[in-house]
Formats: sequence, structure tokens, C-alpha cells
Amino acid sequence: MRLLHLYVSPEHTYFGHHGLPPGKAPMLEVDQVECVAGKGLVGDRFFDYKEDYKGQVTFFEHEVYERLCEQFGITGVPPSVFRRNLITTDTDLNALIGREFEVQGVRFFGTQESAPCYWMNQAFAAGAEEAMKGHGGLRARILSDGILRRG
Repeated sequence: MRLLHLYVSPEHTYFGHHGLPPGKAPMLEVDQVECVAGKGLVGDRFFDYKEDYKGQVTFFEHEVYERLCEQFGITGVPPSVFRRNLITTDTDLNALIGREFEVQGVRFFGTQESAPCYWMNQAFAAGAEEAMKGHGGLRARILSDGILRRG
């Protein structure tokens, strides 16, 4: 698995905003990010959110991003729009659900699909939520400390 982009956001934009307008917290692209076992990514909104949280980190396939851009005729919108932390290539993320895996020496456990929500229709394109079903990315727990680097 290669990591093409690494993102953190100090605040929630959609989470907890049901029935309200989205927030304006940006996803910040970083060259490296510190992973803390059982807590999450340092600097991210879900860091130490709650004990044993299933979404301490989220992964998203760049290939899915490219397919969605083509399907909806979208250009110039970065993959950060999906608000996932790690944008990957060369790996079927769904195959990691229920499995332990390692990236750059850091161990993870894939807990479930990072299911798309209705906000995707607003953030990316009308129909994006439906198009992403089954391909929304991967939520995972962090099992060991370490640093992830882009590239």
C-alpha cells in the first residue's frame, strides 16, 4: 500500500452537524503524521475521541476517487473532500475489514467500511453517496505507535 496523501483536521465539518450547515474546518495535508496506538492521529479531530473507537484513522482508495471524478465529470477537487485521513493506492481496502495489517511499520486493524453519508452529495456531487456505497473507505484502529509518511 502506498500513501499518496495524508490529511488531518482539527475540527469536525459534518460529524455532529446533522440538520445544520456543515462546518468550515479544512483538511490539512501533511507530509507525515504521528499514529498513537488506541488514540488516533495526532492533530486530528478524532484523536482520543473515545476508548476503542473504530475510526481512529480512515483510509480511502485513490482509484475510487478517480472513478468518482470521471463518473461525475469533476475536475480540480482534491481527494480531501471525502474527509478521510489516508489516501492509498494499490490496495483493496475492503479486503482489510476484520484483519490486522501494517503500513510503514505501523500496525492497524480494519474495523469496517467508512460508509458514505448524505453530506457527500453536497461536498462532491449529487449522487455521490449512492455511488460510494461499498467503496467509502476503511475505518481502522491503530495498534502500534509510529510515523506515516507520504509517498
